[in-house]
Amino acid sequence: MVAFGKKLKELQIQEWKGYYIDYKLLKKKVKHYAQQNKVVEDNRDYVLRDFSKMLDEQIEKTVLFLLKQQGQLATRLSSLADHYDEYDSHGQHSDSITERREGYREVGRDLLRLLFFVEMNAIGLRKILKKFDKRFGYKFTNYYVKTRANHPYSQLRQVFKHVGISAVVGSITRNLADLQDDDRRYVSIYDQPNLDILDPVVESIKAAEKRLLNSTDFLHYLGKHAFIMQDELQSPSSEDNIGNERYHFMSLLLNLVNTFLYMVNTYIIVPTADDYSLSLGAAATVCGVVIGSMAVAQVFSSVYFTWSNKSYFKPLIFSSIVLLMGNTMYALAYDLNSIYVLLVGRLFCGLGSARAVNRRYISNCVPLKLRMKASAGFVSASALGMACGPALACLFQTQFKIFGFTFNQDTLPGWFMAFGWFVYLLWLWFSFKEPPLEKEDIIVQHETPRTTVEIGFS
Repeated sequence: MVAFGKKLKELQIQEWKGYYIDYKLLKKKVKHYAQQNKVVEDNRDYVLRDFSKMLDEQIEKTVLFLLKQQGQLATRLSSLADHYDEYDSHGQHSDSITERREGYREVGRDLLRLLFFVEMNAIGLRKILKKFDKRFGYKFTNYYVKTRANHPYSQLRQVFKHVGISAVVGSITRNLADLQDDDRRYVSIYDQPNLDILDPVVESIKAAEKRLLNSTDFLHYLGKHAFIMQDELQSPSSEDNIGNERYHFMSLLLNLVNTFLYMVNTYIIVPTADDYSLSLGAAATVCGVVIGSMAVAQVFSSVYFTWSNKSYFKPLIFSSIVLLMGNTMYALAYDLNSIYVLLVGRLFCGLGSARAVNRRYISNCVPLKLRMKASAGFVSASALGMACGPALACLFQTQFKIFGFTFNQDTLPGWFMAFGWFVYLLWLWFSFKEPPLEKEDIIVQHETPRTTVEIGFS
């Protein structure tokens, strides 16, 4: 994979290269701190101040250039409006429509380049903050965001609020919509919120604006990374973005059901584990090992399930299959007369724990206004599963055989949970909706500036 610094350099608009955040310089600074490990450890405040100052200077350079470009675009739009108002006063409105459209489209094409410029800087800033935290474990992001996010003089605010850009987008869109509406079917675009403006430049701007929203809405990402309370940092636009793109009620329900089933699975064997172990010739003390082995294995599952950063569906599928296998082995241990199969079955059940995935889904994919309820649902599902497990075990007071397999109070918890995970696996397969990747996961797939800008020129 191409290093991000090299990738960023390739994606830069060359005539503006002096105004980008200098990712290479910042990376060298982080490396310099790493080479002076003792200085870093002994003088943490100095490092925070020094690196913050450098970041502030880089962001200020970018923001001032951004404001200058916004001003130039605004001036051109104002000139277009004045020129064509005067032109129309001479009764030549119809002849000027095509020329007017092309004038606004030309500004739109230059706006596309500016949108891409802001996007690349936002991604570069996010990457260097992550790199610093990863190298030193300082949670520098926590410090930097807390001190810059809401300060009235912070240039960081300008990067993600981009009010001036929104004004330019609005002006171009409104004028092209008015020029498209030759018959005046409506008073203005503000009376038609769902109006489709069939212009390739407007469509390109919409797509670029959406990408920019994903990139510059990084305070939400940084807030999670730094463990800052999200309701202090979340903006309405980011809330809408999460709600529209990543939230899916059935997927949330499947995560909560997974939590419930897992807790049932943990405690359903408690009333019968000692009898089961003794029937297989094990010592009474092995009972504690049988019950505790699932919790021990769960520790390891929390580590290897970090690959849910890229997917939620695959870890849940894997978890369900492992739990199906583990419970089947637990049930078969009786007929195989093997305490080892019993223990391995319980270890498999622990390795199938997807509670880290369940929590991550609620944190990353559920809108803020629903997150409290979803978190309460997670806790309630866990508590309900803990209560239902032993209660269900008390119902399995029977004994019979089917095709040579024994079903009794010892094995029925395993068979019951195996069936439960099989049904859940089918439900998961057909109903779960994988949320789209976040921006940092798809940056390597991003188009080059030339390709992106050419969308507007085509």
